[in-house]
Amino acid sequence: MSPVLLSDDEIAKALTDLPEWTRTGDSISRTVQAGSFLAGIELVRRVAAAAEAADHHPDIDIRWRRVTFTLSTHSAGGLTPLDMALAREIDRLREQG
Repeated sequence: MSPVLLSDDEIAKALTDLPEWTRTGDSISRTVQAGSFLAGIELVRRVAAAAEAADHHPDIDIRWRRVTFTLSTHSAGGLTPLDMALAREIDRLREQG
């Protein structure tokens, strides 16, 4: 069964706690500027491990030291609690690194 889509109000409320994330249509995204290319790759590795554990995977775009994470629950056709949880985890991992 697919997760339940969040309403626009629920998404707006969740994003107040995720200030680095921006909504575009049915997805949210955040770009991180890493200290080096290898630091960006290490962040991607840690996010990949968390995503695999959650069985919820972001789209990731790597451009030298800039890493963009985009989240959407494709099976549900939009944003769900899974996306907000993974966004919080990406923020936590970013703060660690």
